[in-house]
Amino acid sequence: QVQLVESGGGLVQAGDSLRLSCVSSGRTFSMYAMGWFRQTPGTERKFIATISQSGDTTDFVDSVKGRFTISRDNAKDTLYLQMNSLKPEDTAVYYCAAKAGLHSTDRSRYAYWGRGTQVTVSS
Repeated sequence: QVQLVESGGGLVQAGDSLRLSCVSSGRTFSMYAMGWFRQTPGTERKFIATISQSGDTTDFVDSVKGRFTISRDNAKDTLYLQMNSLKPEDTAVYYCAAKAGLHSTDRSRYAYWGRGTQVTVSS
């Protein structure tokens, strides 16, 4: 079992930056590929970014490429999402998730989820 806890969300202005963290506990963090997803009310949870177990491979949804960076510190059991040049359309609840095996953009392949952290970007 893996437990995930996100933090770092908040209210910011357009153009600002935020760094989200996701701390893992339970099984060995480095065994899992990780992902970030986001959800707004009334919509499905959507893929944002994913990273491989070692951290050497990443992938992003087109809308955040060049603005967001995903990284991990396996020694600290922590996943990060650095978000720069934030836009009002980035407003959502952000979730981290873990899956065994290869990293993936497919939400259905992730077995473990955190409870989310709210990010609100004002214009």
